Amino acid sequence: MRHAHSSRSTSWHGSLKMAYLALIFCSIVWGATFPATKVVLAQVPPFTFLLMRFVLGALVVCGLFLALGTRLNATRDVLRMSAIATVFLFIGYATQTVGLLYTTASNSAFITALYVILVPLFLRRFDRWTWISAGVALWGLWCLVNPTLTVNQGDLWTLVCAAGFAAHISCLEIYTRHGESPSLLAWQLLFVSLVLVPPTALESPASVNFSPTVALVTALIVCGVLATAALAAQIYAQRFVPAQRVALIFILEPVCAGLMAGYFLDEQLGPRGWLGSGLILIAILLGTVRRQVAALPRPAETLAGG
Repeated sequence: MRHAHSSRSTSWHGSLKMAYLALIFCSIVWGATFPATKVVLAQVPPFTFLLMRFVLGALVVCGLFLALGTRLNATRDVLRMSAIATVFLFIGYATQTVGLLYTTASNSAFITALYVILVPLFLRRFDRWTWISAGVALWGLWCLVNPTLTVNQGDLWTLVCAAGFAAHISCLEIYTRHGESPSLLAWQLLFVSLVLVPPTALESPASVNFSPTVALVTALIVCGVLATAALAAQIYAQRFVPAQRVALIFILEPVCAGLMAGYFLDEQLGPRGWLGSGLILIAILLGTVRRQVAALPRPAETLAGG
């Protein structure tokens, strides 16, 4: 009996380590999507590019389903959870991509990172440190975007994006433990692709330049293939890691995006921008490290539940 319990515990800790590595992979890949998307938007409109990347991702996942003989679960509960998660995923990606038309990749990445403050608020896990971290984050945001009487609409779109991704992370904490993860991933990709068809049609894709340029091919590989793998990794990891710890690890995302934007796009934040970025990261740490995280099911319960 002790041996069985020890085996379950070892298996749990092994899965937990894999989950943390998966979240680090997510942060690096999603950091790379900011400069990749920023460049390709000079060639392809936002919703057209989003449709291309999600259709590509859906095709890759469906191909893997066929190759591995995996069955797509279409129960009412799985479809309901996938549909709700899709709403938040669509809001996050749509507003982030539109925002990148008007703001820099670095600004977009750091403003998006505010979801780590929003996640505990949405889950109602907050205390006085939440308000302190929120105040520091707003101060950092002020320094970063340097607002004037002319509001940068790209930054405002990205704030909506942060809320969308925060809601998506929050709901996945529940759904990944009650639904079938591979099917949850596949249905979200399919649903987002369908939702993107009407706004894409309004962009008159027939007049879009679909030439396979280096920028377009690179962006599709990064955003369509690698980012889909990252979403799969996130869904897997959130079976084991609470939403607030997920958000904490995602601190790496804006850091990676800022470094890549500086290297590939020559985007320079300047002293005030770096001060704002630093304050946002400090706020993220204050808003997550100082807070107790809700307990996950015990290893035996989780493994027994599938």
